[in-house]
Amino acid sequence: MRRQSKQVFAGAVAIGGGAPVSIQSMLNIPASDIDGNVRQAMELERAGCEILRVSIPDRQAVSLIPAIKKAIGIPLVADIHFDYRLALESAAAGIDKIRINPGNIGGSDHVRAVAQACRERGIPIRIGVNSGSVEKEILAKYGAPTPDALVESALYHASLLERFDFTDIVLSIKSSDVDTMIRAYELCAEKCRYPLHLGVTEAGTERMGLVKSSIGIGSLLQRGIGDTIRVSLTANPVKEIAAGMDILKALNLRQEGIQFVSCPTCGRTKIDLIAIADEVERRLAHCKKPIKVAVMGCVVNGPGEAREADIGIAGGDGVGLLFKKGEIVRKVPEDKLVDELVREVEAL
Repeated sequence: MRRQSKQVFAGAVAIGGGAPVSIQSMLNIPASDIDGNVRQAMELERAGCEILRVSIPDRQAVSLIPAIKKAIGIPLVADIHFDYRLALESAAAGIDKIRINPGNIGGSDHVRAVAQACRERGIPIRIGVNSGSVEKEILAKYGAPTPDALVESALYHASLLERFDFTDIVLSIKSSDVDTMIRAYELCAEKCRYPLHLGVTEAGTERMGLVKSSIGIGSLLQRGIGDTIRVSLTANPVKEIAAGMDILKALNLRQEGIQFVSCPTCGRTKIDLIAIADEVERRLAHCKKPIKVAVMGCVVNGPGEAREADIGIAGGDGVGLLFKKGEIVRKVPEDKLVDELVREVEAL
């Protein structure tokens, strides 16, 4: 059962309150390059990004907001640090959500101004805490950026907004240490009802980032914790979208698109299964049908173990079996296996 969180809206996208878990990413083009940011925003939207963040490091960067919003239909989030005026200008420019930590923008007058501007325009605020942002006083209390320290920091920032009756808040409590990240989100889920943005910060390059994010994000989602996610990778952000979608599909939180099943091969395999599996995944990457497709190395792992697949192929000696729901349909020469499978999927 999913945790019952408060619901907020970034543009037309609901976050929390039982809404589908949304997939986020962030632009990584220099803020001075408006055309480059617009192109990447469009590319990420085509890839399936549902909420997109852009860094607003200075007043000149605020001009990115109308340019990007004109080109895409998904909500845009302004990532702001320290300068409350950038939050006010971003709100006036039509931003859909703001990522800012109220404790870092000056006195209560600044916090009040941001809260009022966002309330008037229906803009939620995401508070983002990580191991490197915890306040000195809280670090001294706990001795390190522990899960308790991270949660206390996040709730402290939230309390600054609550003083001005602003509660359209999303919290993220990220760490590059997966165990710390998991325990921090678990603790926060117990202490408040705010929707939670899940992620492992500084997760690393594509290989390790995928491993750490899948464990951290996946473990929490499996427990019903989490309302929106970002898989942070030192890679093309388009890959973050595919990874996020795969995590959701693996947990049956998304039905859109194919879920692939394939065996690791063994000494019984007599076809080039690795090449075949790669080609099948590539050719069906953009298929939106909510089906399970199996690519298995032999009849032992074929129609039997993969009987829950909607359709699949299993290798033989230069030939393969095409099967549906565990029932063999026909034999197919190895060099025709992929074509036949793709044709059958398209006909479903």
